Amino acid sequence: MDIKQKTSLFAVITAFILASSKFSVGFISGSLAIISSSLDSLLDTFMSGMNFFAIKKAGQPADDSHQYGHGKVEDLAAVAQSVVVVFSGVFIIYKAVESYMNSVTITYSLYDFLVMIISLALSFAIVLLLRRIGKQTGSNALLADALHYTSDLFSNSGAILAIALTHYTGNIYYDLLFAIIIGCIIIFSAVKIARSGISGIMDSSISEKMTKEIERIIQEMPFPAVGFHKLRTRHSGSTKYIDFHMLFCKRLLIDEAHELANNLESEISREVKNADVVIHIEPCNYECDLTEATCTIRLGRKT
Repeated sequence: MDIKQKTSLFAVITAFILASSKFSVGFISGSLAIISSSLDSLLDTFMSGMNFFAIKKAGQPADDSHQYGHGKVEDLAAVAQSVVVVFSGVFIIYKAVESYMNSVTITYSLYDFLVMIISLALSFAIVLLLRRIGKQTGSNALLADALHYTSDLFSNSGAILAIALTHYTGNIYYDLLFAIIIGCIIIFSAVKIARSGISGIMDSSISEKMTKEIERIIQEMPFPAVGFHKLRTRHSGSTKYIDFHMLFCKRLLIDEAHELANNLESEISREVKNADVVIHIEPCNYECDLTEATCTIRLGRKT
């Protein structure tokens, strides 16, 4: 089990504990904010579980049917999660309004506060862990999970405020208000998750910052490398696919050009995690003295 799978499994277990604790407290107190927060955590449990299996599948090596690997499983999981999250947000808002209209009685205890504060601390810890590992591995699934738990931070904070305000004022309007806010935050998070997943499915290019870093590495290649063009990038799950045409001095032997291209691929892979680099070698067609000092393309690139 790799670091991504371990992180995802940890999120599943923690989310289940949070959901169970908050639902018990919310059921006893009748708090809409706590119940809505527990539903959010229950969804996190389900979706973190989905992520766990998606990450496990995505990590399988390429086969005859999937020669580019299974990375898009992570992106598909992210899109599927976003649909479920939207419905949960709408449901929370609907139940909040319905309960307010029926004048449901709400009671709180010190235990309610303690459970929500502990939930807030655990959610914050999970967000930090998922973001760190997600960025290290380039996993869309883990970053999508981090968004879920970020919404938990807001929902837990809202539930705590709702408990305090309702307890001291006796007005259940605050519980309704924060339940609606939590629902809206969940829906907004779902949209961000969907955009991330769809981006991977549609073979969107990698970030502009990363692309510029790749260009910098290529341009630092010494003579007899003289230029490049047709740089293309895309990402599938955690893998970044990079390909471009590299121009070499036409007097260079094929095996020498191949070795230089391999070195360049290795250099890019060191800087870009989970990179799959393909370089097409092309001969330079310019006429010159065939030295670094007189190479027409390199001189043109410097000016």
